[in-house]
Amino acid sequence: MTRPTPVTPVDAAADAVEDHFGGVRVPVDDALRRRLADVCDEVTDSDDARADAARDWWPLAIGWAVDGQVPSRPTLVVRPTDTHQVATVLALCNDFSVPVTAAGGRSGVCGGSIPLFGGVALDLCGLAGIGEVDAESLVADLRAGTFGPEVETGLRDGFGVTLGHWPQSMDLSTVGGWLACRGAGQYSNRYGKIEDMVLGLEVVLADGTVVRTGGNGPRSATGPDLTQLFVGSEGTLGIITEGRFRVHAIPGGEGRRAFGFASFADGLDACRRILRRGATPAVLRLYDQTESGRSFDLPATNVLIVLDEADPGLVEATLAVVDDECGPADRLDAGLVDRWLTHRNDVSALAPLWRSGIVVDTVEVSARWSTLPGLYRSVLEALHGVDGTVAASSHQSHAYTDGACLYFTFAGRPPVDQPPSDLRSWTERYYEQAWDEVTRATLAAGGAISHHHGIGINRARFLPEALGAGFDVLTSVKQALDPRGILNPGKLGLATSYGKVIWP
Repeated sequence: MTRPTPVTPVDAAADAVEDHFGGVRVPVDDALRRRLADVCDEVTDSDDARADAARDWWPLAIGWAVDGQVPSRPTLVVRPTDTHQVATVLALCNDFSVPVTAAGGRSGVCGGSIPLFGGVALDLCGLAGIGEVDAESLVADLRAGTFGPEVETGLRDGFGVTLGHWPQSMDLSTVGGWLACRGAGQYSNRYGKIEDMVLGLEVVLADGTVVRTGGNGPRSATGPDLTQLFVGSEGTLGIITEGRFRVHAIPGGEGRRAFGFASFADGLDACRRILRRGATPAVLRLYDQTESGRSFDLPATNVLIVLDEADPGLVEATLAVVDDECGPADRLDAGLVDRWLTHRNDVSALAPLWRSGIVVDTVEVSARWSTLPGLYRSVLEALHGVDGTVAASSHQSHAYTDGACLYFTFAGRPPVDQPPSDLRSWTERYYEQAWDEVTRATLAAGGAISHHHGIGINRARFLPEALGAGFDVLTSVKQALDPRGILNPGKLGLATSYGKVIWP
């Protein structure tokens, strides 16, 4: 069984680790422990297992790890190996009103898989593998605990098809996590985000009921799309155990381009025109001057890299549109695409930067083309206005006919005369303010506060405003599906009976 990869070691012995979050910790009594052990072979309360299950890749937690802290440990870690075991575990925990936080690779960066109130951490990595594949219809069933490399290797080697989902966290993340957070791969312009790929789900509700949604045909008119109700719900409405997906024949053609634009706005407009004409290159990524310098050693231009893979005829037609719309720009060496491919998943600098005292994170949002240039300018201006900011930059990573995703990166350093006793509180204040600035500007522009990283804890305070009256609908759905509130409490900004989440 593949295990999650922690972002950084915790600077404390396992039996000396402390929880950063205070508040209620729900215990698991001996009677429930025995019944859970009768269901699953792996049930543990070891210090190591609980500390590992206490965190994901939320960058803020790296700073806490330096202090020997993890966000919040569960009381017990339970590792089922099939849907029946998941259903039985949930039914038992529901009867005992014990919270359950499901997780796979724990590669999320917003604290979504942190068991804030203790209880049971449900490790789904044992639900791994590829199920039925209909290569003729291009449909495949994938179990929730399957890690990215196993998905692609199994589909390609066994059936000659690809899912086309290539997130930066490919090696660290699972099918269930992609669905729970509504994830996007780096080739999403060609293949779509995960919500475009999924046809149906197997989901276990809080009381142990197993529900199957969709997946019976390419399109249907059988009432509301219940599949999309659970996609992006981050384990708060049900636990996804399997998904049915559209897959694709392995592409036979590939083409690459690179261009340099005088301004970021000019590059955005070229991307808009390309999509407007119906061309969907798999990769269409635009970097501002700061990131062009950092990623490609070209600080005097705004680099656009283009990669497409499809039938050779489609690639040729797509790149003809790209060349036409990027004609006024500088043609750069297409080898820049190779450079991106080599380093695109490298996050090795993240932990060392935090450990050296530099606060760094990325925020991905999306908005319409008409508002993106103004949003880009306002966010960078606001970030540079936050005391302690040493760098702020952006790139466009996923594009659609109506708009695109902007990734903002910020880095901050405390003043040299900052008292050591106040460094951790300074870090959290700076981090909170930087996130506030990006999110407020996005809301003011009418954009989406998350494109694919989800909400978790970090964005929870913004979701009621982002959804407006729709947040009351979400609350009602939560109450209907999980009346005792055991599923991943404290996430999505939803109220919980276990206590209040103190963050920020």
